[in-house]
Amino acid sequence: MRKYLAVWLILLITICSVNAQIPVKSPSPFIVKGFHIDLRIQVMTMDALKALALKLSKAGINTIIMEWEGTYPFTKHPLIPNRYAYSREEVIGFINYCNFIGVDVIPLQQSFGHVEYILRNDRYKDLREDQKDFSQVCPLQTEQDKALFSDLYTDLVSTHTSKYIHIGGDETYLLGHDERCRLKAAKEGKSKLYIDYIKMLCDIVIKLGKTPVLWADIALKYPDAIKQLPKGTVFIDWNYGWDMNNFGDHKKLVESGYEIWGAPALRSSPDNYFLTQWEKHFKNIRDFVPAAAGLGYKGIVMTSWSTSGQYSPVFESENEMAEEYAIRHVYPLSGFNMLVTAYTESVTSTKPLNIEGFITKYCKEHYGFDANESETFWHALKITPYEVRNGKVVSVVQFSVKQILDSTKTALETLYKLKPDKNKDEFEHYRLMTGIRVNYLQFQDILQRVNSPSFTGSMVPGVLQELKNLMINEEVLDMHFTELNKNFLNASEVKTENSLRAVRVQLLYDRLSRNK
Repeated sequence: MRKYLAVWLILLITICSVNAQIPVKSPSPFIVKGFHIDLRIQVMTMDALKALALKLSKAGINTIIMEWEGTYPFTKHPLIPNRYAYSREEVIGFINYCNFIGVDVIPLQQSFGHVEYILRNDRYKDLREDQKDFSQVCPLQTEQDKALFSDLYTDLVSTHTSKYIHIGGDETYLLGHDERCRLKAAKEGKSKLYIDYIKMLCDIVIKLGKTPVLWADIALKYPDAIKQLPKGTVFIDWNYGWDMNNFGDHKKLVESGYEIWGAPALRSSPDNYFLTQWEKHFKNIRDFVPAAAGLGYKGIVMTSWSTSGQYSPVFESENEMAEEYAIRHVYPLSGFNMLVTAYTESVTSTKPLNIEGFITKYCKEHYGFDANESETFWHALKITPYEVRNGKVVSVVQFSVKQILDSTKTALETLYKLKPDKNKDEFEHYRLMTGIRVNYLQFQDILQRVNSPSFTGSMVPGVLQELKNLMINEEVLDMHFTELNKNFLNASEVKTENSLRAVRVQLLYDRLSRNK
């Protein structure tokens, strides 16, 4: 008896300890305060997942939407899990842990578009809308689709305790591509293709006793047709800084009578390893969170995309795909604590985020900076946030690659001059991200020169030396990346991410080396 009393006492102390660490927040306009975790690439360790869940819980977040993709260990469909898949014990343990700290885990199972990881397998080839673009299922294969997704949803229900299942449904750009679908769309409209299929998925979810959730972008294109969906359906209106009518007539969605949640982003296009548009994401939080509250949205979910969701296939013959690679990678979530905190403060408040005030406060509390140092840090972080596309800087104001390279070098020097007196590892992420961008912009500068009509063979030795220097710098950056992310990402994924960043430099070096 004493043994059991001791166990219960320890459990009670643990519960009290956890609850004591969760601060009391001001009233929030949202019932669902969520965070989306994207595991399509950059698979986090289970310890890192639990640490993030606890951090979010302490900050007032009560929901996590898990986009498990290939990391979920489906029982009846063993070809779907990838090499980074968690065990069932790990998944159940994570969900139980989240329940214990007051966080609901909603599984996100893409079921229409963004299903390359399923359709790449021959077992599911008959479900494809296109036999070379494996991204989308054919909505007319309803019986086979129904059987597959009934299996997958049933499996997810066996491990997840949430009342919701997120069925995806976004970016179905191949609608009407298949010949049969094209004929049906010509006769009844693409909206019929979309809504009939989504309704079938929603019905499966409802029969399992759950509430369907889906992204709202395609539904916004067909606002009148969505009324055919079950009334309990929840739509997530994702907006990363654009006009409310970007996807369609937004007013009709709001007036549809369905429950709606909003979704900003802390990583989204054109972010990649070489660019993070910090100010854009802060403004997205500042503007969209209060807009969603004003529209009466019942929930808000921060998305954190690790990739665009588009893949580049590698074919070994005209009709056989060997592999597919995510087109865009971004810096891991480990480097975005500041944006996560900005979001959690925003959704647990009734006031819009004051960006400059937040930066000053965050830098003081987390790095020990005074107001001037905070301003210097913020300026360095957001400087020249421009994408380079085909050798040109994408900007309203005309800049050269050399100009933004010089600005980024100055920013890197500034970040190294600043001396945080706490949370030094967190601060190292900013330095590393900026260092990676410097290396990238140096390579872009080289690319411009070698693609110039004036470039000749006599210039090759000098360029080769510059490329060697970049590869040496990359090795240092790789070590830095490994050290900062070794406990956050799967070890083999850290190695993969490091190799991806250096591919273009190595390829150009190899091509030009033939002239040595």
